[in-house]
Amino acid sequence: MKTVLFAFVLEMASFAAQGQQTSKPTVPDPAKKIQVVDAACGECQFGMEGKSCDLAIMINGKSYFVDGTSIDEHGDAHAKDGFCNRIRKAEVQGEVVNGRFKASYFRLLGDKKKKISKK
Repeated sequence: MKTVLFAFVLEMASFAAQGQQTSKPTVPDPAKKIQVVDAACGECQFGMEGKSCDLAIMINGKSYFVDGTSIDEHGDAHAKDGFCNRIRKAEVQGEVVNGRFKASYFRLLGDKKKKISKK
């Protein structure tokens, strides 16, 4: 019985692992407009209401929390040049849905490291 249970748990774990996204394309969609925006911690830099430090962007003077990438995917938010201490420029693609920016591409400008993009 233990063998059957172990096999079942192992099988479920393999299904869960296969469902994980392993890589994200780093190339923007050429059919969509790339916008250059201000990016920072919404709470610390843009004065947005929230429970913790979260990535946000500002488009035309209005700030939006970002879905599709997180503040932690772009380094230490509390470092000297981190999002909680500094507003940075980023290239983005996506759309505002229900008051949040749904990013399909996000890349910090002046930063050579890989950033997120997903389709």
